[in-house]
Amino acid sequence: MIDLTVFPEALNRSVELAKKRNIIIPTLKQQRDPSLIPGKIVDKLKNVGLWDLDPLNLFRISWQNEPKAHGGGYAGVNYLEFPKELTGVDARIIAVVGKYFPTGAHKVGAAFGCLVPRLVTGQFDPSRQKAVWPSTGNYCRGGAYDSALLGCESIAILPEEMSQERFEWLQKVAGRIIKTPGSESNVKEIFDKCRELGNSGEDLVIFNQFDELGNYLWHHEVTGPAMLKVLKSLMNDRNKVRGLVSATGSGGTIASGDFLKKKFPECKIVASEALQCPTLLNNGFGAHRIEGIGDKHIPWIHNARNTDFVVAMDDQVPMNLIRLFNEPAGKKLLREKGMPDDFINNLDLVGISGASNLASAIKFAKYNELTQNDLVVTVLTDSMDMYQSRLNEMTGKCGAFTDSDARVVYEKDLLGLTIDNMEELTYYGKKRIHNLKYYTWVEQQGKSYEEIQEQWYNESYWTSIIDKADEIDALIEEFNKKTGLLEKF
Repeated sequence: MIDLTVFPEALNRSVELAKKRNIIIPTLKQQRDPSLIPGKIVDKLKNVGLWDLDPLNLFRISWQNEPKAHGGGYAGVNYLEFPKELTGVDARIIAVVGKYFPTGAHKVGAAFGCLVPRLVTGQFDPSRQKAVWPSTGNYCRGGAYDSALLGCESIAILPEEMSQERFEWLQKVAGRIIKTPGSESNVKEIFDKCRELGNSGEDLVIFNQFDELGNYLWHHEVTGPAMLKVLKSLMNDRNKVRGLVSATGSGGTIASGDFLKKKFPECKIVASEALQCPTLLNNGFGAHRIEGIGDKHIPWIHNARNTDFVVAMDDQVPMNLIRLFNEPAGKKLLREKGMPDDFINNLDLVGISGASNLASAIKFAKYNELTQNDLVVTVLTDSMDMYQSRLNEMTGKCGAFTDSDARVVYEKDLLGLTIDNMEELTYYGKKRIHNLKYYTWVEQQGKSYEEIQEQWYNESYWTSIIDKADEIDALIEEFNKKTGLLEKF
């Protein structure tokens, strides 16, 4: 569970460090509702770039940043709605956009959710300890970013086969980068490296997104309400919210579905994964190219009992879609199909995992025969800023993307998607997925048998996480009061 025991000596050192570095920490409430952020901070942000290593950008860990590279304020939740001409289904598919977070991905929020509860309790002392960020991509970037703002040394761990852009960015920000063998599906190798570091004698804290319940909490309290805000702005009396579609990844983002289900009981939570590594669908394993989603295990923080569908997506589909959305021949075809330029020019907001989420949402809509009155929401974790090298690789391997290629991808990987490789989960289907946690977390990572049972049989296990939000905000406010920076700002 989220432990909020306070260690006064370390906390006092963190307060002094925050004073020196002019760090004011936003509350979860402020990240959810930027109108609560003091006007003097909003005014200062007009002189700060979105990706600048400036402590004020902690207040940009929000879905509601104005989509500007420099000096933006807050302008509502960024989202993209995909038209029927693209999806081939009547249901309205809407995606919240992660590009306009610092680092260009919403994982910086998950890192905040894991880091801050330990920082404001003194459980992590950035003046003396290193922060370790195990990841399959964007989370370690978010963690390195947050660490740089605090002035503490960070260690970023990610698979060696991740995109070139991630490593180039990390070289500028992270204190140390460790490349583990394999691709995004090689999570155990990341855990092994964490164990090795933990036994090294170095004074460090490992912020493991796959078992840090602050990750679950942040998405429940910030991402879920962001989705709700978009949905309410689009809905009329005839509409129903039918699904939340998210790659399982670390198990954090999908927690937004737990929030939405409380507002819309008919909303199904749809977990997406790579067909080449069908862990949820078929207890399977393998390697795949949907960067950043992590596989071969069930994250400790994934509320499997609340998951309704599994979709396994062939990784060739999102790889094809990013070519369709970004190559000249693809854009030309989309114009011919009646899509406006302002929509087509925004398709670079869709990264590889976002393209997979979109395709999974289409499959979900087809399976359930959804109508124009039904809404499905999903997530664009990052954008093509992280994957231009992948486009170049595919051009080198497969040749130029032609008009004929564009037509094939459009017909096959959008309009032609079928309802294969899906499962509508029964009670025992959900329990099968939950039980897979045992082998990773109890046998290998030292979690208790009693806690894994609590996760399944006791609903209050998950609600008690959410109950910590106000207490964490109170600790943040007390931390800021001790620094005195907000009053002097």
